[in-house]
Amino acid sequence: MTRFTAETSTGGEFVRQPNRFDERITADGSSRWPVEPGRYRLVVSLACPWAHRAVIVRRLLGLEDVISLGVVDPIRDDRGWRFTLDPDGRDPVLGNEFLEEIYRATDPGYTGRVTVPSIVDVHSGLIVTNDYPRITLDLETQWSAHHRDGAPDLYPADRRDEIDAVNGQVFHCVNNGVYKCGFATGQAAYEKAYDALFARLDALSTRLEHQRFLVGDTITEADVRLFPTLVRFDAVYHGHFKCNRDKLTELPVLWAYARDLYQTPGFGDTVDFDHIKRHYYGTHPTINPTGIVPKGPSADGWLTPHGRGSEDPFGGDH
Repeated sequence: MTRFTAETSTGGEFVRQPNRFDERITADGSSRWPVEPGRYRLVVSLACPWAHRAVIVRRLLGLEDVISLGVVDPIRDDRGWRFTLDPDGRDPVLGNEFLEEIYRATDPGYTGRVTVPSIVDVHSGLIVTNDYPRITLDLETQWSAHHRDGAPDLYPADRRDEIDAVNGQVFHCVNNGVYKCGFATGQAAYEKAYDALFARLDALSTRLEHQRFLVGDTITEADVRLFPTLVRFDAVYHGHFKCNRDKLTELPVLWAYARDLYQTPGFGDTVDFDHIKRHYYGTHPTINPTGIVPKGPSADGWLTPHGRGSEDPFGGDH
């Protein structure tokens, strides 16, 4: 079993590792990586919330036949993410046993953590990007020629400033905020992150009392980024990361909003609670030294009526 290396400051605060590979795949030839169907493979863990975003967007935009998907084992060993779910323990397209091998081939001097999502160029076997915030935006804007008919516009030009502002708040306090709680090594750092997390969840609840989605009346990139954290909240973050002021099911507006998304094709059908729980509880021995994975909570509530509206969440025929 590998140990998650949580970067901390001298004050015990968790500091997320920057993304090492940040090249882009572009449609206009402005990068060395052109948009080309079949050329790239998206490598993800179904446990990882950062990777989950890309899985959702790929599904919503109908890019399954354009960009292939590799899924790693939710349990990492000493070398990190493994392709043990595939026959012979090797990715069938890339031929590797470990994602680490692809990182080392791309940068032999790389010493950081190997992360998902990563997009790999199948031709060269090199990492193009592990820049998870940019990956989904580029799927939405650079790959538009290959979107399915009727694909939703998740990053509409006239709402990008608002989407970006919401995403910034959600990242710092919620998406990354749960990690700041879980991997804090000082009481003050933990309490600061805890307070910021629930203050932002309360603000999001207030915002969503008056509108169905985070930015306007249709699903956007902002909803895609919040959902993976919410869907993991009761199963992992509430107990494992000590984010225990409330469960998601005890926050009526956010719970209904999360169920609305979960019941939308592309969201709930990309959730794997088994992978999620086995990864978090099984690979953080400093937090859960026994490695015991809890049986609960039940996922049955996710399919109960949400009462948030019955109109097309994408604003058209999708």
